[in-house]
Amino acid sequence: MLVNADFHIHSCFSMASSKDMLIKNIAPKASQKGLQLVGTGDALHPGWLDIIEESTTYSGDGIYTTEDVDFVLTTEVEAKHRIHHVIIIPNLEIARELSQKLPSKNKAADGRPKTKLGGAELLELVREYDCLIGPAHAFTPWTGMYKSYDSIYDCYGKKPDFVELGLSADTDMADKVSELKDFPFLTNSDAHSPWPHRLGREFNQMEVEDISFSSIKHAIKHKDIKANYGLVPNLGKYHMTACTKCFKLIDPEIAKENKMKCSCGGTIKKGVDFRISEIADLNEPKHPDFRPKYVHVMPLAELIATVYDKGVTTKTVQRKWQTLIDGFGTEIDVLINASVEDIKKIDSSIVSAIESFRNGTIDVIPGGGGKYGQISFKKEPIRKEITLDNF
Repeated sequence: MLVNADFHIHSCFSMASSKDMLIKNIAPKASQKGLQLVGTGDALHPGWLDIIEESTTYSGDGIYTTEDVDFVLTTEVEAKHRIHHVIIIPNLEIARELSQKLPSKNKAADGRPKTKLGGAELLELVREYDCLIGPAHAFTPWTGMYKSYDSIYDCYGKKPDFVELGLSADTDMADKVSELKDFPFLTNSDAHSPWPHRLGREFNQMEVEDISFSSIKHAIKHKDIKANYGLVPNLGKYHMTACTKCFKLIDPEIAKENKMKCSCGGTIKKGVDFRISEIADLNEPKHPDFRPKYVHVMPLAELIATVYDKGVTTKTVQRKWQTLIDGFGTEIDVLINASVEDIKKIDSSIVSAIESFRNGTIDVIPGGGGKYGQISFKKEPIRKEITLDNF
């Protein structure tokens, strides 16, 4: 069976996460998005584990169910060098034991625990408990694995189970790094709120025998991921090299010459696009035979917000989003499967945006420095990159 899965989210216990990130809110939004399987996130936090247990029914083999949405226990851990790792955990009992065993001082304070363990030590620890592990948003400049290492094996010592690409990268970018040819890629939302433009903005379509931890493990180990769905990379907030204060895009070589300091006084962060160019050993992506298609998607609410020139969480946008969901069942169906003629019957104003999204003609003002990219239908100029002549 094919399932749509988003393994990396956060709970209400993570820093900078919405207090609405509770199972009772996540489940209905996941269903409307078109997800059948969701990672719980924060599965080493004692309070969150209690809420999971209270809010779901155990379906067996590591799956916790409510409102026809299945959850598998997942967490993100910040380890040595501030590198983030995604871990998929077999069941609640193991999560509680692993939480106690992980050397960390903030497990009860933050859903994303911090530890001084290195990647290799963390890998060995979680594999004692039959967990799966891989780098979270592997290329991002603050907490991605490749910001500190030029090779994944330098971090882990041996082969982890997967690589999470992150919002600012896609398969074409990552497959320029030949050492990744043997890894399945995961695309997850890293959502901190249940809003429809966050949850499921990236997800994986997987072939599984059934929805269970064993089947998830088999699918990842045997590379049975059938499609990766994710943002156009330049919508990611760290895609381009840019200042974290004024958000100007800056030529990476100029940034390095100026010791990563912007003329405004802010700190410049190296973009995912440039970091991949530094470690890539291929001029063009070389996809292994098992690599599935990568389908670029955009949050439906953001398309609606752009068309109507309203904030994405405004009542107008959310009402129109809900009307489309009521008409077609899920956001994924609206974005990918519904006919243009049928969409026009419900909301004629959004049709041109859907068509532009599907044929790849939407303009994107690239993101960088912590600011998300922006979609545009007005042929707005691309954010100008600062070079030696205009720094």
